[in-house]
Amino acid sequence: MKKALAVVIILSLSLTSCKMLKKGRGGKDDGQIVGKKSSSWTPQRPKGMVPVPSGAFVLGQTDYDFTFDNSAPVRTVTVSGFFMDDTETTNSKYHVFVEYVRDSIARTMLADKASDLGFDPTTGSSGAEEGIAAYKYISGSEDGESTPWDEYVASKSTGREGDYAEQRKLNWNVDLMWNKYEYPDVDYAEAIDALYYPPEERFNDERLIDVRKLKFKYTWIDQESAAKEANNPDSFRVDFRHQEVVPIYPDTTVWVRDFNYAYNDPMHENYFWHEAYSDYPVVGVNWNQAMAYCAFRTKKQNDYLASRRRSKDSPQKVIAYRLPNEIEWEYAARGGLQDAPYPWGGPYLTDDRGCYLANFKPKRGDYIEEEGKGYMYTAPVKTFHANGFGLYDMAGNVAEWTVSPYDKAFYQMSSTLNPTLARERSDKKSVRGGSWKDIGYMLMSSSRDWEHKDSARSFIGFRTVQSFPEGSKIKYRKKRR
Repeated sequence: MKKALAVVIILSLSLTSCKMLKKGRGGKDDGQIVGKKSSSWTPQRPKGMVPVPSGAFVLGQTDYDFTFDNSAPVRTVTVSGFFMDDTETTNSKYHVFVEYVRDSIARTMLADKASDLGFDPTTGSSGAEEGIAAYKYISGSEDGESTPWDEYVASKSTGREGDYAEQRKLNWNVDLMWNKYEYPDVDYAEAIDALYYPPEERFNDERLIDVRKLKFKYTWIDQESAAKEANNPDSFRVDFRHQEVVPIYPDTTVWVRDFNYAYNDPMHENYFWHEAYSDYPVVGVNWNQAMAYCAFRTKKQNDYLASRRRSKDSPQKVIAYRLPNEIEWEYAARGGLQDAPYPWGGPYLTDDRGCYLANFKPKRGDYIEEEGKGYMYTAPVKTFHANGFGLYDMAGNVAEWTVSPYDKAFYQMSSTLNPTLARERSDKKSVRGGSWKDIGYMLMSSSRDWEHKDSARSFIGFRTVQSFPEGSKIKYRKKRR
């Protein structure tokens, strides 16, 4: 019996050894550590973005400084590559953000009401739901059946607030009813009515969404502070976690408040929502709102990738969208040209036919760059020619938020490798590019300006960027000669 057992053991070991040898011969690890083989990773170019290659450039005021404040002294710095929106964020793109926030709040209100009435993923109700029941929280499973995770989240959710309550899944597959005469039942009407201005605040009894309730919540990690405290045993991950709740509707009153004794009421009433202005840059958005838009854009794409994640080779999370820092913005604005005062080169503000090359105020009291063809305020994006990187309106139209705090001495004290400052260093944020109401000097690639991060203006917008790894295979725009 012992001999037979020994033979079995030896035979088993032999078979195992043979399998290991075959595994090794088949290109496996041979019992050694072998990294995953992969070819050069090629990032997918986000829609509406162009690649800006890594490079070194001469930063700062290279020719003249009319203000004599020397806030942009000359030095050479190196910047990593990134994707950048080819235009400023338009009203139509920002509408996507506003509508998502509106719809998610509405669906949450309806789901909470349905939950109060007993409709919940863990109750076991099934079949085609009607009325407010169709908007209840749903299971995360593909077949619609309640899962252990649903039950766990329900057990941890003691109310409508809290981290676990927010992990319940909304039903986005059923359309919302916005026409009050099409509401499916009284419970739906009661829940959705809370999203509108109350009767005592309405004008001419017009029923409108209360934009004060349109708030977007997101979290971010203060990585710079976390890195400095990495060896501190008393620091915790949660110490560097920040949660923001941002009202995201643009301040349309900026068209009136920014200008005394000027009749800009039509812009106040129509600029953001009217279809005629869809391709115009969004304004009235402060720095906090621009940051929230970046978080939403990242979330939107990650949610899409998660919906496709069905296998081991599922898509990875997207590299986060963000605002450019001040140096990245200036590097991109120059379009690959060294020592040029403007994105198109310079030193002139007109082309060889005498046409202005950007949307700005050319003369005192004259806001129209070309008689009969110009724009008193903002212009549609892509009205003027792109720079060498394929970026439009890096000078004029609207000035643009950067992520960088404004510091007059920043150019002297910063690193020469990807220069930047901590995000929360100051409430004053750098604004670049000049706008439709500025003179030509402010359009220079090196001109610096700032605004308080909680201030919205009729002449400040933004665009986003996305980093990509060094060495990525990317097709760049051919440089002008």
